Amino acid sequence: MLVLSRKKNESIVINNDITITVVEIRGDKVRLGIVAPKDVPVHRQEVWEAIHGKPSVAPAVIVGAPADSPGRV
Repeated sequence: MLVLSRKKNESIVINNDITITVVEIRGDKVRLGIVAPKDVPVHRQEVWEAIHGKPSVAPAVIVGAPADSPGRV
């Protein structure tokens, strides 16, 4: 898992066509704005699991680990 720190109104870009922006931080909740192509489905994890009938599995990535180490994708 890649872990990034962002402040309100800061964004990250994925694959040149998906932008995720921190819209609001209130207590322990963060509101995100997502801009993605219409053909890219975007769901909360629990919705994705309900659609697919199983828990999602994300690949493990260790940030800063050497490229040949276990867990590095």
